[in-house]
Amino acid sequence: MAGAVGNRLYYGDNLDVLRASISDESVDLIYLDPPFNSNRSYNVLFKSQSGLESQAQLEAFDDTWHWSTQTETTFIELAMTGQEPAVAKAITAMRDLLGPNDVLAYLVMMTPRLVELRRVLKPTGSLYLHCDPTASHYLKIMLDAIFGPTNFRNEIIWKRTTAHSSAKKFAPIHDVILYYAKSPSATWNEVRGGYDEAYLNKYYKYDDGDGRLYWRADLTGAGTRNGETGKP
Repeated sequence: MAGAVGNRLYYGDNLDVLRASISDESVDLIYLDPPFNSNRSYNVLFKSQSGLESQAQLEAFDDTWHWSTQTETTFIELAMTGQEPAVAKAITAMRDLLGPNDVLAYLVMMTPRLVELRRVLKPTGSLYLHCDPTASHYLKIMLDAIFGPTNFRNEIIWKRTTAHSSAKKFAPIHDVILYYAKSPSATWNEVRGGYDEAYLNKYYKYDDGDGRLYWRADLTGAGTRNGETGKP
C-alpha cells in the first residue's frame, strides 16, 4: 500500500497495519482482492520466510469465516458504536437477515477493514473491491453504508475465459468488482480503447461529407410493426 509513509510492503493483519501505520486521507487508490467467502483454502498465503507454515496463523485463518467469540465481539463493536451509525444499522440488519453464521462472520471481518480503507482514502480517491457473487450483494450493502450510496460508481463484471463446471446449476463464469468513490470530487480518468477495424468497416461505412464516417440505424423499436414507435 502506498500512502503518506511511502512505498512499503506490510506483512500482517491489514486492520492492524491500517490503524497503526496509514494516515488519514493519504491514499489515492485502493484495489483489494480479499479471500472470498467460498470455502477455499488460502493457507498458502501464510507461509513463513523459511517456507514453513505458521500453525498459529493457519488456525486463526481457518476460524475467520466461522462465528466465534471474537466475531461476536467485533459485531458488538460495529453495532454499538456511535461513530458509524449507518454501518451499525446495516450490520444489525444483516444479522437479522442472516443470523450468526459463516456469511455474517465474513461480513463482520470485512466491515471494519472497509471503514478504515475509507478513512485513509483522499477525497479524490477511489476503491475497487474484487469479490464473487456469493457475497457481492451483501458487501455492496455494507459499502453503501460506509461510503454512501451516491458514491457507488459501477459494478464491473470480470468474465472468466471458461466456466467452472457445476452440478444442478449454471456454471459460475464471473467475478464482481465494486467501484466506489470517496467523494463527488474523486478523480476519474476516462478509459478509451481503439475500435476493431472489422467493426468499423462493417458499420461505419457512410461519409457525412465532412470527413467523418457514420452508420445508419432506424429510430423505431426493433421488430415493432404497430403503434407510435412503428411509424416512420
